[in-house]
Amino acid sequence: MNRIDFVTATLPARKRIALVAHDHCKERLLDWAKRQKEQLAKHELLATGTTGLLLGQRLGLPVECMISGPLGGDQQIGARIAERRIDVLVFFWDPFEPQPHDPDVKALLRVAAVWNIPLAANESSADYLLSSPLLDQAHSLSIPDYGSYLAGRQL
Repeated sequence: MNRIDFVTATLPARKRIALVAHDHCKERLLDWAKRQKEQLAKHELLATGTTGLLLGQRLGLPVECMISGPLGGDQQIGARIAERRIDVLVFFWDPFEPQPHDPDVKALLRVAAVWNIPLAANESSADYLLSSPLLDQAHSLSIPDYGSYLAGRQL
């Protein structure tokens, strides 16, 4: 396997924040988002299906909605992370309930780790993330150098 090199990228001051919640966690995410509305309003919001519709109604903020997670919404979010079109992931997942789309959930968490984006997996980590002074400013981070990776794969 080829070694992966890394390059420096910069997250913008106005972040693109993806919000995802499993069914048993939706109400908790909605309550958290309402408490964080002032901070979230400074950024661009995206979410999977039902979560996005509920967030838009509850917050009165624009939310770009993907399709439902089990129908591929988690994969849509993951693709945008890989395309560097999502900067932060807040994912209230249910550790007690098996999900029919568990492979998609694991893939989403993995791609967030691969692309080194800030990830909050519960209310406490989401509070820490949104209270960080880095959230509202441009911020540098290391990401895989995909061009170098592809060049190394050529025969």
